[in-house]
Amino acid sequence: MLINARLPLPRGVRFSLRTILLIVMLTIITLPLLGLYFFRIYENELVRQTELELIAQSAVLSATWRQQLRGLNPDSSHYGYIINTSPFLPGQNRGYLEDTDPFLTPIQPTLDLVKPMHGPRPDARLTEQLPAAFVRQAGRNMQAILRDTQQVTLAGIRILDSHGIVVAGREETGMSLAHIGEVQSALRGHYASVIRQRISDEPPPPLYSISRGTNIRVFTAFPVMEGNRLQGVIYLSRTPKNILKHLYLVQDKLWLATLSLGLVALLLTVFVSSSISRPIRELILQTQRVARGEQTSVQPLQNPVTHEVAQLSESFASMSHALAERSDYISRFATHVSHEFKTPLTSMQGALELLQEHMDSMPEERRQRFLANLLNDTQRLKNLVSRLLELARADALEPSRQTTRLHPVLDSLHSRFRDRGLALDYTDLADHAVVMGVEALETILGNLFENSLQHQASCVHLRAMRRGQTLQLTLHDNGTGISAANRERIFTPFFTTRRNTGGTGLGLEITASLLRAHGGHICLGHSEQGACFILTLNAGFP
Repeated sequence: MLINARLPLPRGVRFSLRTILLIVMLTIITLPLLGLYFFRIYENELVRQTELELIAQSAVLSATWRQQLRGLNPDSSHYGYIINTSPFLPGQNRGYLEDTDPFLTPIQPTLDLVKPMHGPRPDARLTEQLPAAFVRQAGRNMQAILRDTQQVTLAGIRILDSHGIVVAGREETGMSLAHIGEVQSALRGHYASVIRQRISDEPPPPLYSISRGTNIRVFTAFPVMEGNRLQGVIYLSRTPKNILKHLYLVQDKLWLATLSLGLVALLLTVFVSSSISRPIRELILQTQRVARGEQTSVQPLQNPVTHEVAQLSESFASMSHALAERSDYISRFATHVSHEFKTPLTSMQGALELLQEHMDSMPEERRQRFLANLLNDTQRLKNLVSRLLELARADALEPSRQTTRLHPVLDSLHSRFRDRGLALDYTDLADHAVVMGVEALETILGNLFENSLQHQASCVHLRAMRRGQTLQLTLHDNGTGISAANRERIFTPFFTTRRNTGGTGLGLEITASLLRAHGGHICLGHSEQGACFILTLNAGFP
């Protein structure tokens, strides 16, 4: 299937989706324009080919006309007007042969359909002037030659004398064409050619109307020179070949061009399929496999081709991994919560069953001990529920863009913990700003200070180091520290070493969750004595 086509691109090469669509759209627009451009070029070449054929015919008829004049009048070399002393026709294009042989005088076609089209050829005019007798006789001798030539070439042929009077041709013999523009140029010794509008007796078929060549006619005026004297003008005209008829004659080439365009369209389809459809289909297949449980997460595409699809793939992978991690976290958390609730509830159930069965016979002292245990377990559940609510709020907290300075928060916490026997040393700490709300920052630092106090610390030293847009805040206390066996477990939810004194093991989890919500994190640093925590925060403006 084309939708699974893979474009062989080097790894790492990526296009913009906008660029691909632009390339496709421009190609779609360009193909018909190129076809039209080819159509016009081809039609123009047919016009030039027609002119070239008329030039060749004119050269042959010119030589024949000179021979006729020489045969009828040996002194004909003195007949006509002197044009110039150059052996070349003035103004003619001799082309590349000019540098090789000065006696060769080729005339190159100059017509172009881009140039403005002239109107229909003006009608011939009556004249009282008569050509010389031997010129009229030469014209009569040429009539048969012109008739036989016209049967093959289909060209309109007229031979004019040096005054522009028609002396040979099927029509207009004895009339003057000297007032026509191209004839005037030829009478001055210059070859001239024009494209004139063709008036047809019958309208062209609708299909032919798309060709400009159906309503034009090419006219050429070729001066007949004998030395430096003008002896007449060969005036020819012909309608160019119709491009549609000509294309029919070369239909094999047209089929090849059509197949080439079809191949281009196929390559465009493969290109679009490979760059857009295939990567998206791969993403869809991965998401379907994840939904069926065949794989745990979506993996980034190996060859996304475009930047947008690469970003989409990475976003899907990140979202998939985040959901997988969240699912694992919820599963582990649910296990821990059920365990934490099950222990005090089991204890409470056992105490209540004993009280229910032996309430009357149980000694007062034992009864009070059971009631005290029930009260402690109730308080533990209450603390656990409170901590769970704090953790839920921390996990659902929307990050604040508020900027908070450290010293005011530390001053407040210092006053709170000083009465409980914990001193805060931040005299060497600059008053940095962090991107976090006051309440969140107080909760994070308060949990860490509470942890230090519970491990018999009497002082916490704080220092900070700013690195670009982040602030690294280090808290080091002088308490009992954390044993090597517990260093890997302290960030595990519900892990605590003082469960018997009411610890829930959620303080560090709440701290880590608040930091994650604000783009930071916490880790345990190395310390010979006491505990050392390193916080990475987003730094605000100084």
